[in-house]
Amino acid sequence: MYKLKPIKTKKAYEEALAQVDKLWDAKPNSPDGDMLDILVTLIEKYEDKYFPIDAPDPIEALKFLIEQSTISRAQLDTILGGRNRTSEVLSKKRKLSLNMIRSLHNDLHIPYHLLLKDYERIKYTQASG
Repeated sequence: MYKLKPIKTKKAYEEALAQVDKLWDAKPNSPDGDMLDILVTLIEKYEDKYFPIDAPDPIEALKFLIEQSTISRAQLDTILGGRNRTSEVLSKKRKLSLNMIRSLHNDLHIPYHLLLKDYERIKYTQASG
């Protein structure tokens, strides 16, 4: 039987993952189901500490939402102020303004912490000729 303990080492982490595999089909609110819930919580805590994943920059998050059909390009055009502005924002030629961020949050419920993350704007110059 698996002995429940805090996950502090890679070996303990791997043992907990193996135990989760064994308990994966456990019924909720059963002893095995409760053990599964606890192990998943411990694993998440360990992964947050040792394998943190940064949130994507706001533009990559918007592109992902479009790709997943969570939002449409037309919705984004309306929120950001038109097709050209949306194109400039998605190509990182224009930064999100505070008003755009507020609208994205209020209309699409995108968390502020995602929208406020800094990202590099792509500078472009027009060819002279």
